[in-house]
Amino acid sequence: MKKVLNFAAVAEAATGMALLIVPSLVGQLLLGEDLTGIAVPVARVAGIALIGLGIACWPGPPRSGMVTYLALSALYLAYAGTFDHLSGLLLWPAVALHAVVALLLLWTRRETSRSS
Repeated sequence: MKKVLNFAAVAEAATGMALLIVPSLVGQLLLGEDLTGIAVPVARVAGIALIGLGIACWPGPPRSGMVTYLALSALYLAYAGTFDHLSGLLLWPAVALHAVVALLLLWTRRETSRSS
């Protein structure tokens, strides 16, 4: 079971990295279509989620996967809003929420390790 879970974690994280770096190529290889327009940032966020899932399934604390997802999502969404000029109504609240929850998870981890 552990070997299968480790394989799945690596495969999902690798797919996530590919979606983050070359989303259109992944779309072409998986779906037979290039990803264009708004599908590219959506695919990148999905890639970040797959990286977080891979980390969460790897041996170690699952919290690391969630912190990875939240922090990278906040950074990428902020990048998309600043440099790609994407600006939906909930973009900046989503950036703030992801960042705050990531920081809270890091803070509670620190508090938990202090009390141990």
